[in-house]
Order: sequence, then structure tokens, then C-alpha cells
Amino acid sequence: MAPLSETFVKILGASLPLMFVVMARFLAPVFLMRRSLWNDRHQIWARRDLLPLIVIRSILHLLAIACFFMSLRYLPLADALAIAYVMPFMILAVGWGMGEPATKLQAVMCFIGFLGAMMVVQPSFASVGWPAFLPLAVAFLFTGFVFITRKLTRFIDPIDLQALNGTVAVSVILPVLLIGTILGWTEAQFVTPDTFQIICLLGVGVLGTIGHLSMTWALKVARPSTLAPVQYLEIPFGALFGILFFSEFPNGLAAIGIIIVISAGILVLVTSPKTS
Repeated sequence: MAPLSETFVKILGASLPLMFVVMARFLAPVFLMRRSLWNDRHQIWARRDLLPLIVIRSILHLLAIACFFMSLRYLPLADALAIAYVMPFMILAVGWGMGEPATKLQAVMCFIGFLGAMMVVQPSFASVGWPAFLPLAVAFLFTGFVFITRKLTRFIDPIDLQALNGTVAVSVILPVLLIGTILGWTEAQFVTPDTFQIICLLGVGVLGTIGHLSMTWALKVARPSTLAPVQYLEIPFGALFGILFFSEFPNGLAAIGIIIVISAGILVLVTSPKTS
């Protein structure tokens, strides 16, 4: 679901302001809001320690999505995903620091996977410059997002968490768009999309929400370090969609790097304990 959502983002390209597209991504989960969420004060609102985490999680997610959507204007979909997927290695490292078990083989695979990601960055940087590093920022932001999600899903239903996430993000984006419209900011202003753009925006929001809701459900029962490498499936799907929709074929070095990243991630997965 996630790379298909990102395919719609790439189809839109620069035809719409960046933050307008980002708002479409976060507006969809707002409609998951249930009245019981506001009534169950004992679960969320009475827990003052949860509210800051909800806000921080939403802001991390907002920044990560904005960076990734921007990167898709410059990079092939598969390249952007491969670079961003140094995230599982960051998650494993943070998890190890927090006391989760990690073997020497996993540590070696993390290092090899990171080198693979750098092999994808190198030709991308030569072609487009600094935007090639945007997916690295995404990986850093999503690492924090995943660990906070893991903590929150112990207390909040994944659907409610997605709804809260969208509500906080939209509350941040709307003032930015309003100010941007007044001041004429290119990447942050309200516009009137045509029919095709509306369809693409719906694809961005609905498919992206389903993908992240699935990940949130998974984090309810599995450690981040165990779950994260499964998301490497996004890379081959991203490559497939890139070929089908944009005729994007990774060059030699990038293709080798993608294979290395996926292989290292799979090895991390199969050597990870499967219990939560």
C-alpha cells in the first residue's frame, strides 16, 4: 500500500504545492475518528504522559512524510525507498541500546546494509545533489516514530492512534497553508486541484493510511527490530511501480546497492527473535 500511495505522489510531481499534498495524506485518517475516543478519558486524556508522545509522534511523521514526498520529485521511487531503508538498521541499533537482543551477524548485516544504501545515494547525489539525502532524514525521523508507536499501541487502539495522528498533523498543516496562501509561498498554499489530481490525492491519503494502520497493528504485537526488515518488500514493489509508471530503471551501482540493502534486511529478519 505504501509504495502505491507514493506512486500517486510521484505522479503529481510538482503540479501541486508540497504541503497541500502532505495535507491530503494526513486528512484521510482524521475520518477514522470515533466518538468513543473522546469518551475513554481513562485510556488517553487522563494519561498526561501519553499526550506529549502523541504530539511528538505526529510531528515526526509529518516531517518524515514531507521529506519523502519532496525526495520523490528528484529520485526514482525505488532509489528513494532503498536509501530510506537504512531505517531498520537504525531501529536495530536503538533497540540494542535499549536492551533488545542483537547478534554479531545482525550488527554486520546492518553495516553492510548501510553501505548498500550509500551505493544508492552516490549516483543519486551525482545526479540531483542534496535531495539524495532527504530519504536519510526520513529514516532518522521514522526511527523515533516507530519506537513511540510501539509504546503508544500498548494503551491506544491503532485506529484511534491513526485518527489522533491525522488530527494533530492537520492542525499543524492548516495554519501553514493559510499563511503560505497569504504570503504566496510556492510549496505551502491552498489550490484548486482538477479531477485527476483529486483522484491522486485520494490515492495518497487512503492507501497511505491503510499502509500505516497495518504497520501500527503489527507494532502492537512485534518488536520494531523484528518488524522493520519486513518493510523491505516496499523496495521491489517501488521498483516495479517505478518501471510501470515512470520507466525508471535503477542504474548498475544503485541496483547492486538495492539488492544489498534487501539481502541484509532479510538476514536481519530471519535471525531476529520472533516473539514480541
